[in-house]
Amino acid sequence: MPRIRILPEILASQVAAGEVVERPASAVKELVENSLDAGAGEILVEIRRGGAALLRVIDDGSGMSRDDALLSLERHATSKLSDSAGLATIRTLGFRGEAVPSIASVSRFRLITREPDQMAGTEIAVEGGVIRDVREAGCAPGTTVEVKDLFYNVPARRKFLRAETTEAAHIEHQLRLHALAASSVRFRFRKDEREVFDLPGGMSRHDRVRWMTGTELGSELVVLPLTHGNGIAVEGFILPAAHARKGRRHQCVFLNGRPVEDSAISRGLAEGFRGALSDGLHPCAWLWIDLEPSLVDVNVHPAKREIRLHRPHELRDVLTAAVRDGLARAEAARRPVVATAARPAPVLEMPAPRIWPAALPVQRQFEMPAAVLPSAPPEKAVPFRYLGSLHDRFALLESEDGLVLLDPRAARERILYERWLHDAAGCGVASQALLVPVLLEPGPRECELALRHRDEFARAGIELEDFGSGTLRIGSLPEFLQLSDARSFLTGLIDDLAAGQSPGARLAFELLAKALARRATLTESPRPQEAMRLLEILFRCDLPYCAPDGRPTLTEFSMRELERRFSGGKPVLF
Repeated sequence: MPRIRILPEILASQVAAGEVVERPASAVKELVENSLDAGAGEILVEIRRGGAALLRVIDDGSGMSRDDALLSLERHATSKLSDSAGLATIRTLGFRGEAVPSIASVSRFRLITREPDQMAGTEIAVEGGVIRDVREAGCAPGTTVEVKDLFYNVPARRKFLRAETTEAAHIEHQLRLHALAASSVRFRFRKDEREVFDLPGGMSRHDRVRWMTGTELGSELVVLPLTHGNGIAVEGFILPAAHARKGRRHQCVFLNGRPVEDSAISRGLAEGFRGALSDGLHPCAWLWIDLEPSLVDVNVHPAKREIRLHRPHELRDVLTAAVRDGLARAEAARRPVVATAARPAPVLEMPAPRIWPAALPVQRQFEMPAAVLPSAPPEKAVPFRYLGSLHDRFALLESEDGLVLLDPRAARERILYERWLHDAAGCGVASQALLVPVLLEPGPRECELALRHRDEFARAGIELEDFGSGTLRIGSLPEFLQLSDARSFLTGLIDDLAAGQSPGARLAFELLAKALARRATLTESPRPQEAMRLLEILFRCDLPYCAPDGRPTLTEFSMRELERRFSGGKPVLF
């Protein structure tokens, strides 16, 4: 067995970097948190090539002396924690003293800093964790950190970086979180010499959330009143249940100014909606929680994303009460004013109606030639006899072995899905241009994902393009769709893609085709009496016995099973 050795300092920092710095966005998070802890009123973040070539964070905070600047590059050196008792009262965003040396160990790193009352500042150059130069520098008060060639000396880590657009989207998402957490600070973000956003300091939380969601969704925000209980204070904003999304990526939670994730918070949100959410959907929310530091442990995750609450049920109850109160007030505000005999009824100004694409006729395209579905020959007899329908929903069929129930909707889903997948011409789903394009603001990461799969969306009948500032312009939709809320449907499609963990082109189109097939069959009657013709087409499919999502198209109850049910479980002799 090899002898136990103490790791060299640089290697130890590189190991720590593997936990703290997962990608360029992780480095931005740590550096921006340091800027906020330093009392910055303005922060500029610049990146090139998704942050892999260059990350630069400039702030106007308190800056550092020469000695402190050198000490900041030592592991576990921090001004924010002096003894173990301080762990129970942490209010700063950083406290471990690992981020700066970890980043410097896996990059070409430069630190320039000056305290406001000093005439000159300090510049330190570090390469792969080794200090190359320390000198006096003329600079503005505050701190500039420049990170070049991230992971240049750890190629195994660098090869796992995603596309530049993906990494840039993660950085933008991280900066949006910090901009929401610290609304008093001016945030600027520049990407490849182009300014992405410039948020002035002193904005209200409401204004920053409206900026993040867009004007239209921002007008539907429900305000959660400040709610207190057991050392806990909660306030924020939610969107109505109709805008619930798949996954929790659109729940922005800040505890004592720190972006966090916690299941108790998510449960409290869901319980506040009192069963108004469909299964698998989660409300969109922006929450600011103030909690006694002794009631939470923030030192349980290397990147400080997760926390441990000492009394999670109390936070959940306060949050549930805040959500219910906010929804009740919003509902009361929407109720019409009832006129009394003493006063004339007030004239209510009606908001301008939304303009949606007109409902389009359903295209019943289930007739498919054998070339499209090269499976069993069409002349092969279907091994069932039609008996009737059940509540005009399921078709009842007789087989050689018993009773069969057919779900026409699931069958049609399978047919449409395979028709689009096996389309030899590659033309995909027929689309129709919208008279009024739909503008969608799904978030920077989701926007980048949709644009990356623009060709797959086009093949699925949805033409989209970048409209700038994290906005997508939707120019066409599949012609068979009847949508009362195109925005919710489209965000749901993008959420499905995001849940697929960076799918390739083939898988991306399969996910879109699956969702469109489900939507297409919801807009028409089941028509069980068409079962025999439907079965002929279904049996040409590769997988005729299940819908694209795995639901059965056919369910059989054998004679043996039926006899056993009616005989009280006694053996049946044939």
